[in-house]
Amino acid sequence: MEFEELFLKARNSDQKAMLALIEMYRPLMIKYAKIDNVLDEDLYQEFVCVLILCVKKFPYKEKRQSIYCTDKIDRHKI
Repeated sequence: MEFEELFLKARNSDQKAMLALIEMYRPLMIKYAKIDNVLDEDLYQEFVCVLILCVKKFPYKEKRQSIYCTDKIDRHKI
């Protein structure tokens, strides 16, 4: 499944898609949730919550363009 399709399903409350996104970003969240090389589980959980909120609130235009930089491309005619 493409990232964009996974993202849209997660955004539309598909729990399996949201879990797949969380698993995709899990290594990065674990990396930054370590303090003195020890995993801070509360911080990791906070990262997961923020990821879920970001997926839900991301301003997405349903065009066949990439979900990245569409506004800048439109404004600057890149």
